[in-house]
Amino acid sequence: MASLSSAPYKGSRDWYPDNMRVRDYIFATWRRVARRYGYEAYDAPLLEPLEVYAAKSGQELVSEQTYQFVDRGDRHVAIRPEMTPSISRMVAARRQEMAYPARLYSIAQFMRYERPQRGREREFWQLNADIFGAETIAAEAEIITMGYDMMREFGAQDDMYAIKVNHRKIINFMMAHYLGLDAVQAELMIKLFDRKNKIPPEAFRDQAIDIFGDAEAPSGLQKLAALLAAKNMADMPEEIRACSAVREIQELFTLLDQVGIKNAVFDITLMRGLDYYTGTVFEFFDTHPENNRSLFGGGRYDGLVGLFGAEPLGAVGMAPGLTMTQLFLETHKLLPELAPTTDVYMIVLGDALRGGRALARQLRDEGVNVELDFTGRKIDRQIKTAVKKGISYLVFVGEDELRDELYSCKNTITGDEQKLSPERIVTTVMDARRHRRVDIDADTIDLFE
Repeated sequence: MASLSSAPYKGSRDWYPDNMRVRDYIFATWRRVARRYGYEAYDAPLLEPLEVYAAKSGQELVSEQTYQFVDRGDRHVAIRPEMTPSISRMVAARRQEMAYPARLYSIAQFMRYERPQRGREREFWQLNADIFGAETIAAEAEIITMGYDMMREFGAQDDMYAIKVNHRKIINFMMAHYLGLDAVQAELMIKLFDRKNKIPPEAFRDQAIDIFGDAEAPSGLQKLAALLAAKNMADMPEEIRACSAVREIQELFTLLDQVGIKNAVFDITLMRGLDYYTGTVFEFFDTHPENNRSLFGGGRYDGLVGLFGAEPLGAVGMAPGLTMTQLFLETHKLLPELAPTTDVYMIVLGDALRGGRALARQLRDEGVNVELDFTGRKIDRQIKTAVKKGISYLVFVGEDELRDELYSCKNTITGDEQKLSPERIVTTVMDARRHRRVDIDADTIDLFE
């Protein structure tokens, strides 16, 4: 029998401790900022009926990207490819019981059957932050500001990324009235705009001609050129500037400016591919030449809750992804050195294991994370293990140390070594935690904020 492959499923990752530290750091940062804004955590089932996504997410997502199957009860289900339909279903189920605006967030795992590439995996993690029951543009301003604060919490500067903004009502007006497209043509053009930065200019032009048709292509291409040449809302054709949604976008920029956000820009080419968006859409876009791409986005989707038999409810959300956030941090050299969560590696000398267990328990009861070496190996091998794991402190436990209740405690980073009581070991470790550049444990982060 051939041996099994040790590689993970295509498009997924194995999470070893060093990778988990990065993941936990990103999750803890998201969680910390979301809580500051009053968002409460929730979760939803990994499986949903397929029709939950078929109703509004778009045929490409349902037909080509979902992992779907018929379960043993003959139900057609899918592994969740996104969270927005699920949280909309949950809000609909308690439509009359919830207090509004309802601010909710989750950090969850998803799967989509896509071609794996840099920044895109079949199994992925993302934050979903949504506000329900807020009908004004202030909701969009809050969600975007929260995303901005998350980026700032990671150390990002304004010149590292741009926040691109558009509005689905402007898009619809542009397609129907400015470009003169019917519903089918408009849908095709929206999808073409959504791919604009992923295909060569010649391919964009040729596909646009196909959508317009030979007779309308000359004038249609001229109008497209005018749109693409516009650098801001003032440059837009007058017909589009007359759209009522333009005032909403102008108000949004005013609100963002009031809180110091200067890197938000209007981008008429921003479409956001999912069918359920009804108003403002936005994307955080990395401006670094080595990672020039969308980081994450979101927008207003006022129709989803109503699909589940409840009274319609306004909603705005965003969904930063783990992989794209990690790539951004690595590209801009913002990812900090992340220490292991184990504070102390306890090295047992001779026959002192029983005393070592008692000391380890005493330290653990005080909140110190202790790994006890009970193997009985030679001291040099125990030390090598601790160093290889990157643990900051070595504590040596022998018969003399147990008798005197003073233990050799060595800092593996500085090389400093001193004799300490159990109480002093605790304070030394806790002081080091407080001054550590980053502690990825979410509870510790909250404790020392």
